[in-house]
Amino acid sequence: MADEHNLALFIDFENLAIGVRDSGYKKFEIELLTSRLLEKGKILFKRAYSDWSRYAEYKREFHEAAIELFDIPQRVIGGKNSADIRMVVDALDLCYSRAHIDTFVIASGDSDFSPLVSKLRENNKLVIGVGVKNSTSDLLLENCDEFIFYEDLLRVGGGASFSRLENLPKKKQECFELLVDSILALERENKDVLWGSMVKQTMQRKKPTFNEGFYGYRTFSALLKEAREAGIIEIKKDAKSGTYVVTDLLVSE
Repeated sequence: MADEHNLALFIDFENLAIGVRDSGYKKFEIELLTSRLLEKGKILFKRAYSDWSRYAEYKREFHEAAIELFDIPQRVIGGKNSADIRMVVDALDLCYSRAHIDTFVIASGDSDFSPLVSKLRENNKLVIGVGVKNSTSDLLLENCDEFIFYEDLLRVGGGASFSRLENLPKKKQECFELLVDSILALERENKDVLWGSMVKQTMQRKKPTFNEGFYGYRTFSALLKEAREAGIIEIKKDAKSGTYVVTDLLVSE
């Protein structure tokens, strides 16, 4: 896709973990964040900073998400501040050395990162903030190009469950749930025209192993046409290109 972004994700984990705890949530779910970010493009760099001896229960799922864990032991003088400084240094180094990375995701609600956000934007980078509502600084919130609250990720959830799909065979239900979830993702990104190729690429980002052949379809167009027949979407064929465009999503949660 022409407007697909290349993202770098920097996580101030202690800030998020404390915010989640103080807001009464059970734990921080990294999959909800990465799933949302994959709607925007490819995540080429992922690093989380913390004293990981204090959050050992998160290590496995962060490793499974291919996130590099940068350890800043609290016994080091100014441990939390050291983590913040290292995160800023690494983000700026990446900004200056990797021109192809156009979007930086700063997962923290700490106002100390506001100067970093300003410097990244000065260098023509899109900056997306992520944080918990009750522990996010207004200064940081206002400096970012976009801000994602963790509460909103919880509300949307990791995937959609739709009553109209429940009576379909399990394999087809899985396929169409991914289709609907991807269309909703594109709508969240305010895409004006939902080309079939755009929908397929979003499905592949959300699930890299996706292939329409696995679900019994010779082409992606055949998948779209069956979804229309099942009353899930409306599509039309573009007169100029001859390809399908998704014009409406008919299912409701």
